[in-house]
Amino acid sequence: MKNEVILKVENLSKQYRLGTVGSSTLSHDLNRFLAKIRGKEDPYLKIGESNDRSSKGESEYVWALKDINFQVKKGEVLGIIGKNGAGKSTLLKILSKVTGPTTGSIKSNGRIASLLEVGTGFHPEMTGKENIFLNGAILGMTKKEISDKLDEIISFSGCERYIDTPVKRYSSGMTVRLAFAVAAHLEPDILIIDEVLAVGDAEFQKKAIGKMQDISGGEGRTVLFVSHNMTAVKKLCSSAIVLNNGSKIFEGKVNKALDVYKNLSNVKNKKIDFKEFKNENIKLKSISVSSSNKSVISIDSEIHFKLSFENTLENINLDCTIELVNQDEVLVFHTPALLLLDNDSKKGLYEINTTFPPFLLNSNTYKVNLIFGKDQKYLLLGIKNIVSFDVEDVGLEVLPQKPGILYPNFNWNVKFIDK
Repeated sequence: MKNEVILKVENLSKQYRLGTVGSSTLSHDLNRFLAKIRGKEDPYLKIGESNDRSSKGESEYVWALKDINFQVKKGEVLGIIGKNGAGKSTLLKILSKVTGPTTGSIKSNGRIASLLEVGTGFHPEMTGKENIFLNGAILGMTKKEISDKLDEIISFSGCERYIDTPVKRYSSGMTVRLAFAVAAHLEPDILIIDEVLAVGDAEFQKKAIGKMQDISGGEGRTVLFVSHNMTAVKKLCSSAIVLNNGSKIFEGKVNKALDVYKNLSNVKNKKIDFKEFKNENIKLKSISVSSSNKSVISIDSEIHFKLSFENTLENINLDCTIELVNQDEVLVFHTPALLLLDNDSKKGLYEINTTFPPFLLNSNTYKVNLIFGKDQKYLLLGIKNIVSFDVEDVGLEVLPQKPGILYPNFNWNVKFIDK
């Protein structure tokens, strides 16, 4: 049934002890045991801190996950997104039974196959073909069932030539191709996929996403998908949850989840303290990115960029370069905004502004880097991610959303010459 709940997670938490191999000491285990036989709560569940990797805590215990609740219906593709260290991989490892939860429960109605890390479950000394049978057996398939799917798995992986070669000689891309092919074709009820698809090339990622769509849509199976590729999440997932510091902060429609994630990642929502962005040479005063006549910046907007800073050095070749990168850290452009030759820069306040024309940037989140230099050789001040902004897709009827970083609207001169 389409609305059947196939996976239910209730009050799931995972606690780790920092700086050690194990999760506790002998004395802690003894205290836990004494509390248990007395019918009392584990004393160490009260002292753990949230999983904020950017701050130093007081406790040696940390909650990688804390009180996670959600359920997944049959045939649903659930995206799990969040910043690095949010708890995504820990959640998937618990769901895959690689590790156990500290508290809470998981109820599943079907066989789970997982693809968590490159080469997980593969024996390096065995050939690709032998590993297919090994992984199939681990997933509970019979030898005949695996044999029936063997040719299809090998063909999908694109590793036909090396299928009888030990996996230890495979590249990471070949390994993940074969691992995904096995997991996708051996018909699990729930397929769990971590960020490993990022290892594959563009052609394989496109093929893998298409296969996951077939698995969920045509075959009615469930997929849990973790990725930092928001385009893939938007294309593939029907709903998503957002994790932050080990806690679930949103569950719902994928578009809204992406907005929540962007707000976590963007520096634009943080108050800029310009005291941080200065040294004895350069003092940053202000920076802004805006659209002149709209509340949001859209594909068809003029984008106004303005920067002011103070230079404290006299008679140098001062230069200021502006870089723009998108949310996937792909460089869009690297351009000089200020270049003073012949040692003619003066001490004092400078203001730089420019206007990006409409239909230049595609919809995405963009971040600004600044590089101040001397003689185009020596770094005076470098600032990464000083400000970010979104370019929205406004649903243009004439020019709808299209792939790529840029959104060029060229006027092509077309002439018909003759037959």
